[in-house]
Amino acid sequence: MSYLSKTAADIVPYVPGIQPQGPGWVKLNTNENPYPPSPKVAEVLESSDLTALRLYPDSDSKMLMDTLAKQLGVPAENTFVGNGSDEVLALAFGAFFGGKQGVRIPDISYGFYPVWAQLFDVGVEKQPLGEDFTINPAAYQDAPGVVIANPNAPTGIALTLGEIEQILRQNPKGVVLVDEAYIDFSAEESAISLVPKYDNLLVVRTFSKSHSLAGLRVGYAVGHVDLIDGLQRMKHSFNSYPLDTLAQVCASASMADTAYWDDTRQRIIQTRERTAAALQEMGYPSLPSQTNFLLVRVPEAIKLYEYLLSHKILVRYWNKPRLTDFLRVTIGTEEEMEAFLQCVKQY
Repeated sequence: MSYLSKTAADIVPYVPGIQPQGPGWVKLNTNENPYPPSPKVAEVLESSDLTALRLYPDSDSKMLMDTLAKQLGVPAENTFVGNGSDEVLALAFGAFFGGKQGVRIPDISYGFYPVWAQLFDVGVEKQPLGEDFTINPAAYQDAPGVVIANPNAPTGIALTLGEIEQILRQNPKGVVLVDEAYIDFSAEESAISLVPKYDNLLVVRTFSKSHSLAGLRVGYAVGHVDLIDGLQRMKHSFNSYPLDTLAQVCASASMADTAYWDDTRQRIIQTRERTAAALQEMGYPSLPSQTNFLLVRVPEAIKLYEYLLSHKILVRYWNKPRLTDFLRVTIGTEEEMEAFLQCVKQY
């Protein structure tokens, strides 16, 4: 006998990338940052009063929101923080799209979007990417809601700020959610600059990628106060203390260390371009990425995936329409990417 609810029984969960066990792996499958967090994070951890962990954390994460406000140039009341951007996105689906039909998402994008849609009874309309895997802004208009990742995942391709604004103008009655997990590796400007102009824009970002804090699970959103209130209502109906005390101080320290953040992201961008050029020379072109990964075109990609796996190199493969001839490769350190490239040459 199954004790699952119908929702739990019917849902198709998101499948995360493989987490290797044991040493010796080159892990290029989950888009983590290959460099350690800011040294400021270690400093605040060493000076933290661990006896305070007996107390609940600040439910409002005021210190972190104040840091975000200062660094992003927005009022603190326009910010919201959660346990990773995944939690923030899930709360947004529930707050703004729950029970609605016709919410538009790209047909190839972050695999969690359809899961949250199913969980919160959201009827989605998947808009096909173009032949070149780009999002067509004209396909997103007069919808009760729009969700896009910019840059998109797993393609790595970004819309311009002008194209984001076009989507906002086309949807005055629905929330436009822009997931900017990878924007710090892009040449395009963040949509946060549009928040004062559009009260239906919610921008969601994460500390997991450019801030090297995937293990802490810290995400945040920026939007109009009414949208922030919606997220707060969902949060306090689920978990009033989503961010632990140490996560709050570590994320604040990381956000304030802009010099270290800029240095590591620039290193990743440079390694990305060198890796793409090397793969191109071997006959494996990649889509024009503005992220910390490459979507590489490989005929019968499953064979290369399995060859790399046999040599303890992890990349991502999906047996899905239009993606079977692609591998997604996270950008690691120079040494990791050299090991990857040498293995591809051997193949």
